[in-house]
Amino acid sequence: MKIGQFESEFGYFIGLELDGKWINYSKASSAFYLLMHGISLLHRPTIESLLERGQFDVEEFRAVAAFVKKHRLQTAVAMPREHLLRAPIMRPRKIVALGLNYALHVKEGSLDKPKEPVIFMKAGSSVIDPEEPIRIPRGLGRMDHEAELALVIGRTATGVKRRHAYEYIAGYTILNDVTARSLQTQDINNRYPWFRTKSFDTFTPLGPWLVTADAIRPPVRLDVECRVNGKIRQRSNTRHLLFDIPTIIEYVSKHITLEPGDIISTGTPEGIGRIEHGDTVICRIQHIGELRNPVMNK
Repeated sequence: MKIGQFESEFGYFIGLELDGKWINYSKASSAFYLLMHGISLLHRPTIESLLERGQFDVEEFRAVAAFVKKHRLQTAVAMPREHLLRAPIMRPRKIVALGLNYALHVKEGSLDKPKEPVIFMKAGSSVIDPEEPIRIPRGLGRMDHEAELALVIGRTATGVKRRHAYEYIAGYTILNDVTARSLQTQDINNRYPWFRTKSFDTFTPLGPWLVTADAIRPPVRLDVECRVNGKIRQRSNTRHLLFDIPTIIEYVSKHITLEPGDIISTGTPEGIGRIEHGDTVICRIQHIGELRNPVMNK
């Protein structure tokens, strides 16, 4: 099931894909509660607010979808074209990212294979929407794309064991871990952290929507691809992750409490490359969709 975040002149709305078309889930759920339970919903939820309240419920999404179909409300709750698609999580409190998590990416960097997950943070303020420009700071040298599968956490996770890891995932989306590569190399040589090289404004395109966890059965083996101006730069599959999703969640939650709406980005495969003003970057992941962003100088 695909759940999206949209905006109109009236504010933010949750969208739900129903039979290949998007409906205004916020409007549909209001009708559902009013007609089925006599309850009037006064707030317009976002995906983040549902997660924070513990109300991100796939069964409820299905019930509302069934209600819309039963009462033939598709036209009444259709998503107008002028509604803008936004990042599914617009300001995550935490973005935990994995470095060096594909063997061939380790090899292309002439680095040693890590013995445990390499994690770093990205600023939530760096998140941008599908189609929003990646803005390249001037004078900092090479900037790279990095297509990655991202996990959205559905409930508080601390000390999670591998066998329970998938229970904490609300859904999956795509993240482009844009990196100031020249600056990163400089920071690594100086033994500084990577944080600033990953966290410039617009350096985390996210989306285009969230695919609920029930729609992608474990083990998660998805094709990952990145194209720049139509040419393939990256192509791999998440089966090649050095540390798989259960291992990542177990490791991260051992050190950091994960909260609903937090994001874990699982690492990028080989083929990272430079992006410049005028480029268009498309990150595509099987069963999720594609995340498209133009590139502009700041």
